Amino acid sequence: MGPTNIALVKLFEADQRMRAAQARLEAASRDVRVQERRVNDLVEKHRLASATLMEARAKAGQVELELKSRDAHIEKLRLQQQQAKNNKEYQAFLIEINTEKVDKAKIEDELIRLLEQVERGQKQLAELASQLEAERSKLVSLKAGISDKLAALQAEVQALRVPRDEARKAVPPKALEIYDRLAEHHDGEALAAIAKPDPRREEYICSACNMELVTDVYNKLHSRDELVFCPSCRRILYSPQDLPPETAVHRKKPPKTTRPRKPRPIAAAPRRGETAVDVLNSMTPQPEPQASSDAADHPVQDAQPDRLPQEPSDAAEATVWAGSSGGESSQPTGPDDSDASSGAS
Repeated sequence: MGPTNIALVKLFEADQRMRAAQARLEAASRDVRVQERRVNDLVEKHRLASATLMEARAKAGQVELELKSRDAHIEKLRLQQQQAKNNKEYQAFLIEINTEKVDKAKIEDELIRLLEQVERGQKQLAELASQLEAERSKLVSLKAGISDKLAALQAEVQALRVPRDEARKAVPPKALEIYDRLAEHHDGEALAAIAKPDPRREEYICSACNMELVTDVYNKLHSRDELVFCPSCRRILYSPQDLPPETAVHRKKPPKTTRPRKPRPIAAAPRRGETAVDVLNSMTPQPEPQASSDAADHPVQDAQPDRLPQEPSDAAEATVWAGSSGGESSQPTGPDDSDASSGAS
C-alpha cells in the first residue's frame, strides 16, 4: 500500500486502541453512572414534590383568607339584619346570609382538600429526602471502591491519546477529512479490511458489510496510493497483514509430470486351426514344465523331430471349426481324407 493508506491504517489502529480503552473505562464506571442517574432522578422528584407542596400551601393560604373574609361578611349581614326596619328587609338579609353560608361551606371543603394535599406532600417530601440521602451514601461508597481502577483506566486513555494524535498528523488533510466524516458516520469504523473467503479462488469481500468486491481490488491497494472505497458501505478498504500477496493472489499450479506408460502386451493373432481355448492358453503364462514330463506331454514331437508342420487343407480346416462349434467328431469323412490317409500309410 502507498504512504497515505499506511498512515490511515496506523491512525485507524490507534483510534481502535483508544476506543477500546474508553470502552473499558465506561464499563468500569457504569455502576457509578447508574447510581448517579438514580440520585439525579431523586433530586428532580424531590424538587417537583417541594414545588407542588409550596403551591398547595399557597392555595390553602388564599382559601383560608377567603374563608375569613366570608365570615366577616356574614357577621356584617347579621348586624344589618338586626337593624332591619320591617319584615321585608329582615327576610332579604336572611336570604343573603344563607347564600353566604352555602358559599362558605364550599370554601371550607376546598380548604380541607388543600390541607390534605399539603399533608400528603409533606409526607412524600420526607420520604424522598430519606431515599435521596441513602442513594447519595451508596454513590459515595461506589466511587470510593473503584476510584483506583478508574484512575488507572483514565491514565491509559490519556497515554493512548498521544500516539493517536501523532498518527493524525501523518495523514494528508484531504484524506483526514474523509476519515473523520466516515468515522462519525460509522461510529469509529472508518476503515474495513478486505477478506478472501475461499483461499482457492481469487475473490474478495468487504469484512464490514460482506459485499463482494472486484477481482483487482488487491492490485489497486498495492500498486496505487489512492483511497479505495467499498461500493456498499463506503468505508475505506485496506489490505490486512494476514493477507500477503502469496496468499491473496491466486497462482496456477504447475502441470503434473506424467510418466510414460508401459506398453501392454499384444496377444498374437490366432493361427488358422486354433480354437478359442488355445488362444486363451497362449495368453495365460504357464509355469515351465519339468524335464521328465516333456517327453510324456509331447510324444509326437519327440518321436518325429525332423517333421515340419504342414498347412491344413480346406477340408481339415472346416472339420476343426465344425468340431469346435458343434461338439461333433473331428475325423475326416470326405474323399480327400481317404487319399490323405492312404498317402500317409
